[in-house]
Amino acid sequence: MKIGLYFGTFNPIHIGHLAIANHMAEHSDLDKIWMVITPHNPFKKKSSLLDNHHRYQMVMEAVEHYDTIEPSKAEFDLPQPNYTVNTLVHLTEKYPKHEFCLIMGEDNLKSLHKWKNYEAILEHHDIYVYPRISEGKVETRFDNHPKIHRVNAPIMEISSTMIRNGIKEGKNIRPLLPPEVYTYVDEMNFYK
Repeated sequence: MKIGLYFGTFNPIHIGHLAIANHMAEHSDLDKIWMVITPHNPFKKKSSLLDNHHRYQMVMEAVEHYDTIEPSKAEFDLPQPNYTVNTLVHLTEKYPKHEFCLIMGEDNLKSLHKWKNYEAILEHHDIYVYPRISEGKVETRFDNHPKIHRVNAPIMEISSTMIRNGIKEGKNIRPLLPPEVYTYVDEMNFYK
């Protein structure tokens, strides 16, 4: 089975995340998409980042009606700070029958060459890239790389930061969140 790993803090998960995950599931050769919730780095003070279990719960509720998308706690028990290469090694050892691929935005592709052991990642894993509105030149370093696949997904310029700020300012952000996530955030009084 070919699994696309979509990493994020998902603080909160929003309709942009779901649109991209679903597009990857429907319009690529990936069988499943795992939404990998990035844990709170214990060495960084970030008060706006909800606890891991709350973000996992929101992702779980958001993807409940999608057969091909599921939440993943894969990084929760790994030593922090963690690197993507370590997560890939961990998952490959734990699930040897699966083929793991990365899903990333074009903006992340620009900095891929700075990632820890990026050559090893590219040697063993395919990367599925979705478009972003980018400032400056498009990344060409990896053009025609056999492991990098550009997927013509919708461009989603919704950010979790924008949603958190909207909630703090008392704005109606309901259309930007899956209904279950909106209810959870509202009932828990998050981001106010």
